[in-house]
Amino acid sequence: MSDRVLLIEDDRELGAQIVATLHKAGFGVTWWTEGRVPDPTTIDLLIVDLMLPGMYGLDILKALRATSDTPALVLSARNDTSDKIRALKLGADDYMTKPFWPEELVERVRARLRRPTLARNDVIEVGPLRIGLAERQVWVGERAVELTRAEFELLATLARRPGAAVTRAALVDAAIDADRDGAERTLDVHVSRLRKKLGDAGMIQTVWGVGYRLAGSAPT
Repeated sequence: MSDRVLLIEDDRELGAQIVATLHKAGFGVTWWTEGRVPDPTTIDLLIVDLMLPGMYGLDILKALRATSDTPALVLSARNDTSDKIRALKLGADDYMTKPFWPEELVERVRARLRRPTLARNDVIEVGPLRIGLAERQVWVGERAVELTRAEFELLATLARRPGAAVTRAALVDAAIDADRDGAERTLDVHVSRLRKKLGDAGMIQTVWGVGYRLAGSAPT
């Protein structure tokens, strides 16, 4: 069964080209020309333009993120850094500016769909990392890693969306008392300790102006 991609793009010529490109690459594609919030249970990936009739693309993204971690890729002619940062903060997994090469879009779609499979025993695997959610255990390869509660929650939150930037605010909400003074500074301390404990895996990357991401594999 092919991955289900929803494209929301009002430019009919561009939309037709994207649909043809993704179909050729083996994806199942549904195309909407007006903005509205999709049912996340019916799609594996959302590709959304920003400027849409009906509903603005970032509003769609915000509404989607309120209930789902479905991967989302933003397409836009807007190249301002502020637009990209805002999209990432709202939960976009990637941001492509128009025009773009069709081959690049296909590879970015494939990258976004390479997500960890949640097994029946609630295990997430990302590169050399294996995270047991139920038993709250972490391994790097065959090495067990002891983590504090906050460190585990940080890692699990990042691992649920590998390769995607997760905002500092979302990480604070997941692992730290947000009402506590200096919560964001405390976040950096926890991340630093977590990086040391993971050792050579070296997978937690800083996304300047946004937060952190967990790379899909250890750097070489």
